[in-house]
Amino acid sequence: MNIGINGYEAVVPRFGFDKKTGLPNRVGSSEFCYQLLLSLSKVDKINNYSVFLPVKPSLDMPEETEKWDYIVFKSKKLWTLLGLSKKLAEYKNKIDVFFSPTHYLPLRSTVPSVISILDVSYLYFPGLFKKKDLYQLKLWGKYSINKADKILTISNSSKNDIIKAYGISEAKVSVVYPGIKQVLNVKFMDKKELAKKFGIKENYILFVGTLQPRKNIARLIEAFSKLKNNDLQLVIIGKKGWQYEEILQAPEKFGVKEKVKFLEGIIDEDLPSFYKNAIYFVLPSLYEGFGLPVLESMQYGCPVITSNISSMPEAGGDAALYVDPYSVDDMAEKLDNLIKDNKLREELVKKGYEQVKKFSWEKTAKETLSVLKEVAKK
Repeated sequence: MNIGINGYEAVVPRFGFDKKTGLPNRVGSSEFCYQLLLSLSKVDKINNYSVFLPVKPSLDMPEETEKWDYIVFKSKKLWTLLGLSKKLAEYKNKIDVFFSPTHYLPLRSTVPSVISILDVSYLYFPGLFKKKDLYQLKLWGKYSINKADKILTISNSSKNDIIKAYGISEAKVSVVYPGIKQVLNVKFMDKKELAKKFGIKENYILFVGTLQPRKNIARLIEAFSKLKNNDLQLVIIGKKGWQYEEILQAPEKFGVKEKVKFLEGIIDEDLPSFYKNAIYFVLPSLYEGFGLPVLESMQYGCPVITSNISSMPEAGGDAALYVDPYSVDDMAEKLDNLIKDNKLREELVKKGYEQVKKFSWEKTAKETLSVLKEVAKK
């Protein structure tokens, strides 16, 4: 079988490139696309892959082999919509199925196709998107959803949202859960080392994620300000995304300016130490396609508090403590309870180790490949 893949998201990051390594700063769909490509190249040594890119592959992308080929070409405008359409016409007899691990398909393609949609947050929170991006997601996204032979998404919550929003059949959408990122060369720091290196307190609550309104960080900070006898620090790790001004102003607004620490540019090798040494991790998002940081936390023995809506219960299972993300009081109560309850924290850690065993990028790649084979045979 000959498989074509749109690799755009893996090499064109929204947050630029790492100054030290020169590699793309990948989050969200970029990280998803990269990890999936990496895993497909490892688990499948039988089928042939043609990966279409707008620039040369970064050094961390899979190496080219007889089975894995990169087709690099430029387009003056709308690389996927127009440029890839033209390029695919040259390969129409050389590809059995085309996979785009993003919302979008080329405008014209006679090849059976599959797309991945991580979430449809743009329908629930349109105000958080630039007008241009929102228009593109709604118009081009709808076209791609209707044109695709199959849609992959990363949670049952997202699947239900897609079916409801676009009126498509349930059979057209398959859930393939994402895996958990494996960080190499980790040298764990203890609390004292971590505190000294990053200027934080030894006892802290942790949040990891892009600074944007959907992550509900301002409410988290307000809830944190209500904790009784609070000598902890709230450490917030993440890149500035969009509409983050309210988040940065929240610590002073709620009287905890000295207790909230924002950290940006934390490298992958250091992040596990933050998880491992935290009192617990909090992800109070209003909406997530899946919520991978929940599993990343559990992987390193960190108890988790997360939202009781959207896809978070699918990620957390019975290994997380759930809160109403719209209720500051409920959040504050649960935050306070988990600080005091050592037994509950130990129980969540134990359950967390079991929960993460259900997810891996190898499993994701194999299930994705199964869907691609199914579509190619039609």
